[in-house]
Amino acid sequence: MKCPFCKGDNTQVIDTRESDEGDSIRRRRRCVSCDKRFTTYETVELRMPQVVKQNGMRSDFDADKLRTSFSRALHKRPVPTELVDAAIDHVTQKVFAFGEREIGSRQIGELVMKELLKLDKVAYIRFASVYKSFQDVDDFTDAVDAVRKPSARRRKSD
Repeated sequence: MKCPFCKGDNTQVIDTRESDEGDSIRRRRRCVSCDKRFTTYETVELRMPQVVKQNGMRSDFDADKLRTSFSRALHKRPVPTELVDAAIDHVTQKVFAFGEREIGSRQIGELVMKELLKLDKVAYIRFASVYKSFQDVDDFTDAVDAVRKPSARRRKSD
């Protein structure tokens, strides 16, 4: 660490303390060259991966875009906000856990679809219709059949 006063390269740590929240470390330092003291803070820097869109363009991961996708799919659906927030956090954590510098927008879409399927089947169909670019009614029928409970499928075929 360089001294902010004399720009010397040799500094000593005099005191180290963890913050009350436990999310940073405060270090009191002394410059060996000019004997002046200064404080530094050490925090964790988490970097989300870049999102690679289908056209090859890259953009920063944006949790607000994720929230917008969930909101559109869940519009006027009886799903508590806490569950939506938890689903968004789950997707964000999964994206971060991949540990990659880049992630395809398709991978994020698949994660969103899994979470929507758990939350609300109608919202899942709404999102899937846009995400998978449904072209006709048969695409909707196939998607609805895929999310139906096995017992409902058996009753229909009886």
